Amino acid sequence: MAFPGESAEYRTARNRLLDQELELRRATEALAAARRELPPGGVVPEDYVFQGAGADGTPTDVRLSELFAPGKDSLVIYSYMFPRHPGDKRPGPKAGRTAQLKLEEGPCPSCTALLDQLDGAVEHVSPHTNFAIVARAPLPRLLTFAQERGWRRLRLLSCADNSYSRDYRAETADGSAMPMLNVFRRDGGEIRHFWGSELLYAPTDPGQDPRHVGTLEPMWNLFDLTPEGRGADWEEQLSYDR
Repeated sequence: MAFPGESAEYRTARNRLLDQELELRRATEALAAARRELPPGGVVPEDYVFQGAGADGTPTDVRLSELFAPGKDSLVIYSYMFPRHPGDKRPGPKAGRTAQLKLEEGPCPSCTALLDQLDGAVEHVSPHTNFAIVARAPLPRLLTFAQERGWRRLRLLSCADNSYSRDYRAETADGSAMPMLNVFRRDGGEIRHFWGSELLYAPTDPGQDPRHVGTLEPMWNLFDLTPEGRGADWEEQLSYDR
């Protein structure tokens, strides 16, 4: 490989980097294979009842078992920090009904940025895998913000009235929300936990992000390709001044 105008120094360094990229690809494939070979996880302790919206938009109870469509035995659930973590002081929405909420009752900007990206991916994911977003906010708040944000494909559920968040590590001991992602597997009549993004709670080296769902986020991965990188002090916002 060679690109117009590149120096020999650049090509030598780029080839070294390519070797690292090859190793990362091998490690990524090996990690995915090892994840698929995990032994059965714990049986889900109860058939959690969430609140969702029916076809006509009216609230309806939805059990965890009902999130599995026929022929699709894996279920991915992302725990949306709505309300946000109490220590998050980034600005809330500037307009709409959600802007009327107290800051601590509003949505997390980082989670929102991820869901902006996943809303487009769901159309391609849904033929193969069940996918849902749960949050402790009341369902009307979730649906209102989804409309304000322009989301069209995400399945949004409220877990305000069950212990799902607490049981599956989407809450800290003091009840603060955490952005946990969990995968469940249906096997016959049983539903078991398959995998969770426990990297969220693992120690990080200085200057590192948890990256517990890092491979899902096009935005951060795109930044990694640039000379500026992710930026040491930059964080997602609900809106930006351009």
